[in-house]
Parts: sequence; C-alpha cells; structure tokens
Amino acid sequence: MEEIKWPQKSREFQNHHFDSTFWNEFKFRDDDIIVSTYAKSGTTWLQQILSQLIFNGREDMEVAEISPWIDLRVPPKEVKLPQVESQAHRRFLKTHLPVDALVFSPKAKYIYIGRDGRDVLWSMHNHHFNANNFWYEALNDTPGRVGPPIEKPVSDIIQYYNDWLDKDGFPFWSFWENVSSWWAIRNLPNVYMLHFSKLKEDMPGEIRKLAAFLDIPVDPDTWDAILEHCSFDYMKKHATRSVPFRRCILGWRL
Repeated sequence: MEEIKWPQKSREFQNHHFDSTFWNEFKFRDDDIIVSTYAKSGTTWLQQILSQLIFNGREDMEVAEISPWIDLRVPPKEVKLPQVESQAHRRFLKTHLPVDALVFSPKAKYIYIGRDGRDVLWSMHNHHFNANNFWYEALNDTPGRVGPPIEKPVSDIIQYYNDWLDKDGFPFWSFWENVSSWWAIRNLPNVYMLHFSKLKEDMPGEIRKLAAFLDIPVDPDTWDAILEHCSFDYMKKHATRSVPFRRCILGWRL
C-alpha cells in the first residue's frame, strides 16, 4: 500500500483578516473537526449542522462562539487559543486558509464546503457593503495587521465582481487558490468535500453522509429537531441579534 503523503505547511498567510501563525501553536485533538471554506460558501450553515449532530439537536446553539475561526487575527492568540483549549465537547473549528498555509493533522477530520463563485461574490458584496465602522476598526486598527487595510467597497456590484475576478479575490483573498488547494487533497481519507448546491437539494441525505464520515450516530428521536434547526427559516429566526464578531472583540478589549 502506498504511503499517504500528508500536506505540510509551507508558508504563513497574513493580511487584514488572517494570521495563519495561530495554527502553529494550536494543540490538536484526535477527534477535532475542521470546517474549511472560502468565505460566504456555506460556512455558518455547515457549522450549524455540526452543532446539531454533536449536541444531538439542542436548541439555540451559539455556533459563532463554540466554533471559532482560528486564523482570524482577532482576538489575539493568547486570548483565543486558551479558550479553544478549554472546550470539553468535540471541537469543530473554522478556517478560511488554503491548505499550504494550514497545519494539517492526519487524525482530525476536514470538511470543505464549496459554492458557485458567482453566489459567493454576491454574498461577499452584501457582507462587505453592510459592514459597520467597528468591523473596519477591528480588522484595520488592531495591532499586528500585515499588508494594506481593507477599504469600503464600491457600490456597483458589477465593478466589484470584475475587480474580484481580475485581481484574484480582491479585496479579500484568492478564491481559486483556496478551492484548488483543497480539491488537490480531496482523496485523503480524512477529507470530505461538500457542495452548497448538493446540501440545498438534499439536506437530510447530506447530513447523514456527514454523520457517517464523522462517526456520529444519528438519534432517530432527535432527527426531526436536527433538520428543523438546520433549516434556513430556523437559522434566520433564531440568529443572534448581537454580532458575534463584535462581541468576540469586545470580550478581550474590555
């Protein structure tokens, strides 16, 4: 049998959002789950599904708090990493990094969710256009930023789309690099590839496949609750009114 060649980190990735060095000090557990996506590709939806599988259909999970974005550079690693280390449940953590900027564990499970780039861009523009001053201050003014700040977007969605294509993910990060790096390792035994459209077409079937990949038994008594809590209607209705990103930053600045 051919020996598996596991991905190795070969560079750091730092900008107004990222600090990939956080992973260098992260202590993996064998049952960790890593949710990987390009932004606006179904990340929160997938995190909600995992919360429901792990916590067996529990109501009103604070997913943004229990499933942190490790490589987001705020709050700083001396705050974020101890918080993650203190978690006693099976951890499911988020990254937006390409594979070569990520420390890869052969024992963790990795789920990559992809989405049509046109839909990604539309959601990205909406997110960026509606960001408030606090969002810009946290990303641009927190010490340690590498590279230029993120600026307010143009209002013209067509120009925004063309800039994103022509400048390879501008003003965030490369879409193509992210997708292709994960596609290249799709055959590894601990990597699961999922597509947003497939999840939308058959959510129950895709959730069962995810549960099997993660070795999580599905409880028939809570199956209906799991599906309800993973629906768009439920997630919109029960969305946290306070912004998790703002609360996260305030938590360590105060």
